[in-house]
Amino acid sequence: MNIFKNIFGRVGNEANAAEVVKIPAGQLYLVRPGNIRTSRECIYNDAMATIRRVAAVEHHFQLVITRVYEDGDQELLEDEDESTRIRAYPTSTSKMPPADEEKTFLIAEDLEFRCGETDGVPNFTWRDLDGDVDEFYEYVAVDANAPIRALFEICMYRAMYERKYKVSADNMEDKELQEFIWKAPEAAPAHRKKVAAAEPLAESAKGKARASDASPLSNLPVLVEKAADLFYWDGEENRFVEHGAVTAKILKGEGFESWLTASSDGEQVLAHKISQDMNQRWTSKMRSLTWNHFNDDQDMNSWVLRFSGGIEDYETFLQIFTQALWETLYQTAWGKMKADEQSYVMSASEDVEMPDASEEEDEDEVQSELDVDEHSDSEEESADEDEDDRPPPTGERNSHLTVGYKGDRTFVVRGSKIGYFTRGSDHTMKYGGTIDGITTKKGKEFKPSKVMLHEQDTKMILMNPSDPHALYSMDIEHGKIVEEFQVHDDITVDHIAPESKFAPTTHEKTLVGASHNALFLIDPRLSSRTKMVESQFKQYVSKNKFSGVATTKAGKLAVASEKGDIRLFDTIGKIAKTALPPLGDPIIGVDVTADGRYVVATTKTYLLLIDTLIGEGRYAGSLGFDRSFPATAKPIPRRLQLRPEHVAYMNSEISFSPARFNQSETDAENAIVTSTGQYVIAWDFNKVKKGLLDKYEIKKYEDLVVQDNFRFGDDKEIIVALANNVVAVRKEQLRRPDRKSLGGPRRSLRSHSAIVNAPF
Repeated sequence: MNIFKNIFGRVGNEANAAEVVKIPAGQLYLVRPGNIRTSRECIYNDAMATIRRVAAVEHHFQLVITRVYEDGDQELLEDEDESTRIRAYPTSTSKMPPADEEKTFLIAEDLEFRCGETDGVPNFTWRDLDGDVDEFYEYVAVDANAPIRALFEICMYRAMYERKYKVSADNMEDKELQEFIWKAPEAAPAHRKKVAAAEPLAESAKGKARASDASPLSNLPVLVEKAADLFYWDGEENRFVEHGAVTAKILKGEGFESWLTASSDGEQVLAHKISQDMNQRWTSKMRSLTWNHFNDDQDMNSWVLRFSGGIEDYETFLQIFTQALWETLYQTAWGKMKADEQSYVMSASEDVEMPDASEEEDEDEVQSELDVDEHSDSEEESADEDEDDRPPPTGERNSHLTVGYKGDRTFVVRGSKIGYFTRGSDHTMKYGGTIDGITTKKGKEFKPSKVMLHEQDTKMILMNPSDPHALYSMDIEHGKIVEEFQVHDDITVDHIAPESKFAPTTHEKTLVGASHNALFLIDPRLSSRTKMVESQFKQYVSKNKFSGVATTKAGKLAVASEKGDIRLFDTIGKIAKTALPPLGDPIIGVDVTADGRYVVATTKTYLLLIDTLIGEGRYAGSLGFDRSFPATAKPIPRRLQLRPEHVAYMNSEISFSPARFNQSETDAENAIVTSTGQYVIAWDFNKVKKGLLDKYEIKKYEDLVVQDNFRFGDDKEIIVALANNVVAVRKEQLRRPDRKSLGGPRRSLRSHSAIVNAPF
């Protein structure tokens, strides 16, 4: 490599030399290993590869692939402004090409740059950081001889060296470049067998648990240890009660298991396994961590650690806890994540105050008892319980809710039946009738797994779990299946969505479908036997486990997965413009505002709100659906969750249903609704955008809430499908969380010492 040092120094270190080295002829491919349609797509048939110095940032270089036109090629390009066409870019003085004629990559280790051959021709391969983990770019250097290839390779490694160490590469030794030469990862070792969790700690005569009783934990490595004050929630007193000063630790267990512990005077007070059910909440203003824990009796408790060593201790503990939780959820070492992805995950845990947050909303306001408004719950419930000649409950229970776009009809799936309801003059739900026995055209009965209203509420698209490759269209007026269409013989339809957010209000025939790893357009009008539109199809090699898809008014798409990642597409059939890394929790549903500005993703214990506006860089002002976020400026995800002390009142684990924005063709969204157990919860979206993330309202029902959604075009009325009923509730009838709205106080059957010394 020494023979190229002088060349790099002479070409690369001149202050005005933008280009370090270039290869004038080659082809650029996008490689998708194993894709059933095309595993190697040609992007530029004629292209030049250049390593270019970034003039504005010292020690930064770019790999630039530029499309090159031969004489006469421009005449073949239609509908293109003549002023943007160029024949070739032979020198650095050529004018800049259009954005779609040049691809630029910041040279860094993340590219996983490597050299190889394609049919005996040298090539260079690097990761597509804006695509999927298994997608790469490949540049085939047609006319590059061995010295040119070696020069290009060494210049890439030197550029990586300078970016990482922020110094010139002139004086470094060849051996110092070895760390940048890509090596195939070794096979992961077999996972060690996990040992059983420690038995509950024995209590002494004084009700105290000694650290020596917890020998399985006392020998575990300590990841972090900080001084703190411990508090627990007293439901009868409606406040956190101080237990006293403790030493808080995070211990590293077997595999990817970790423990949160607290001890005082050598005696262990609590030891809780770190998991997604902790419903943790971090508050930088109070330097505190609040969380929930189920004890052996399945009673829910709430705890607070307030770090006494200052903001540094708080931030250190937050960082280690976040890493431990991510490893537990994702079963992967934190260090395997890229730096920008680590920052994204960390930002989701940070308690950042928005600059325009209202000063009137005090931190302790939610703990105050609020006056009950003049409308009584009993009046509402009596209206809700009016049976309206609806059929008595059977062994089945309601499973799906879909609210009409035209008129006031609401449909609820119950086994193989679909009940429909209309809105009464008193805003109650009136039973209209039942579509009995949903059957295929051959008469085989089935229970729809998902349903979606279509074509101005005249049709309903149903998914049959026994026939995952097909969809069924039901005529609403006649109450029967009128069309069955095969989507694809090999690809299943796991999720469906309208072609655009308000397409159901029109006669639009097409719809969006998704399998576990593919996204596609479905057109029932196609003359072919299968109805997938081949030109609008994108499949991924990896098992992405897609779990939901939502569309904007313009038809752009947000796709979430059980892995926890979110992809934003400007259209079907292309790679995602933005791929947001997973926080570790599976996403069970996704929704997006009509304009595409905000995405809300639902996990089991919290909602994740993402602002898709790009705030800096070349594409500042664009949305993540249209352009990729800079690697160093990904959006900051915000968690909407229930306060742990409220969850302690509820005394049940959180399991959210897919959250939804209210919908209107004329007005912007101003509310988000979801449910868990017997509760309906709504957030004021305008307050959320101001940073008031835990200001929600709630209502408890006597039955389990299956699903809920706003009436279309109405941000004040929520339709709620209970396990055995369908009701409507005005949003103002939801209340701030207090003893009444959460179901009243629970009597504490244990003493203080029993609460704080039940660590498992």
